[in-house]
Amino acid sequence: MGLTGAVVSLAVAGWLIWLLPGPHLAAVLGVGPVDGVMTISSCYDATDFEGNQDGTDCSGTYTPRGAGEPRRRITLDKAGTSHKPGSTVEVRLARGRAHELSGYALGTWVTVTGLILGPFLALSLSFRASARDGTWGHDGDYVLVFIAAELASLVLGFVVGILASIVLAVFG
Repeated sequence: MGLTGAVVSLAVAGWLIWLLPGPHLAAVLGVGPVDGVMTISSCYDATDFEGNQDGTDCSGTYTPRGAGEPRRRITLDKAGTSHKPGSTVEVRLARGRAHELSGYALGTWVTVTGLILGPFLALSLSFRASARDGTWGHDGDYVLVFIAAELASLVLGFVVGILASIVLAVFG
């Protein structure tokens, strides 16, 4: 029973990651073909729902790569740089928003992925230990695993974002 719980826990984590941050992370990393180009109208400092600075967003007109699809207004989420009005950028779409590779976006989506995975990893390890010992024990070690996983995801997202920003600045 415990081993099944561990597998189910990790499967639920994988499904949630695939559903929530997965499409955005894939678009930022450039997985798959370019969906189209975006002609930039303006770029601005974005804020989250609490008013904190949240990278640079750009608004503009998206032109799909495929023929027959209409052009439309769209937002480039967490742009790699503040693009000049009139410039064009190749983008990939996820959940109605355009994405390009940027350190800020990569750090954000890596962090979100880790924050989702952390609780399920701790739960899975707890289930696995229960299967190994044949008892249903809950000691504080798995709470520490949970806390460590959450902190590690924050640090990993920060480090990945900084490194990606440096690489993009050096190699363009």
